[in-house]
Amino acid sequence: MTRAQSACPAAPASLVQLADTLRNSRGIAHKRDIREVMQTVRLDLSTRIAGQTIAIGDDCAAIPDGDGYLLFAIEGFINEFVEKQPWFAGYCGVMVNVSDIYAMGGRPMAVVDALWSRGDAAQPVLEGLLKASEVYGVPLIGGHSNRRNDREQLSVAIVGRARRLLTSFDAMPGDNLVAAIDLRGRFEEPYSYWNASTGTAAERLRGDLEILPSIAEDGLSAAGKDISMAGIIGTALMLLECSGVGAIIDLDAIPCPPDVDFARWLSAFPSYGFLLSVSDAALPEVLSRFTARDIACAAIGRIDDTREVHLHSHGHTTPFWDLNQEALIGCGPERSGG
Repeated sequence: MTRAQSACPAAPASLVQLADTLRNSRGIAHKRDIREVMQTVRLDLSTRIAGQTIAIGDDCAAIPDGDGYLLFAIEGFINEFVEKQPWFAGYCGVMVNVSDIYAMGGRPMAVVDALWSRGDAAQPVLEGLLKASEVYGVPLIGGHSNRRNDREQLSVAIVGRARRLLTSFDAMPGDNLVAAIDLRGRFEEPYSYWNASTGTAAERLRGDLEILPSIAEDGLSAAGKDISMAGIIGTALMLLECSGVGAIIDLDAIPCPPDVDFARWLSAFPSYGFLLSVSDAALPEVLSRFTARDIACAAIGRIDDTREVHLHSHGHTTPFWDLNQEALIGCGPERSGG
């Protein structure tokens, strides 16, 4: 256990109740919407651009380009969040897109935004965007604005490049499921957004993110995902679904800050949080790269070939999700049933 990491308390309810709470969480409900969209637009799970196959369902679209990949992603924000916390919503517009690029083993190049507002109400959103652009060193180079809307609405898109990818489709049976999370933050009340970014030195934030492409380029992992609104368990489920695998996740091993509600933490959206599929041979080096920068990091489970996800805690295990019967986002390999 590192000095950036402390032991989590026991789950506040039974393991079965906790699993049920997570399955019915707002973050996982939002991810279920992706499955409905995939069914409606009838997309294949991959498409082709310039003769190259592009997988659909990853943190970014990864387009082969020369000796690497062009990465392209977009994030939209819930109206309530933009209304209640406009500056932080603008800041997150850059921050979460940057996280998507690094989660793919890449480095960001530039962002653009689309912002609708009621006149000058856009000002704090723009100020947040510009601050994050400065902190993360990613220029805001254009976008679309409309100051005659009936509310504030925001989406932000990003481009980046990767030499070697981390993807959602390459988690392997036998690998460790590894979680790396910056615990040096706080919740942005009343939301479950864990903010370890604002007020932190830009040099540290950029250095912490650089761990991800270094892991990809050194061949220490081929699969990963940034922890999103679905929380640690929901994000793990998406990674496992896309890769056509399963896992037993050890809740007791998950890094978490002291004095937080455990169920809330499992559903939290951290400003810096990543999951990786890592072999036994590469595990010590991966753990050391994060812990050297005081990022809490641990193997939290073992990936298997079952397409079933189980939660384990204090000597007990309970089923969480059977991907053979039910998809979450609908972007994995063809299922055997359901």
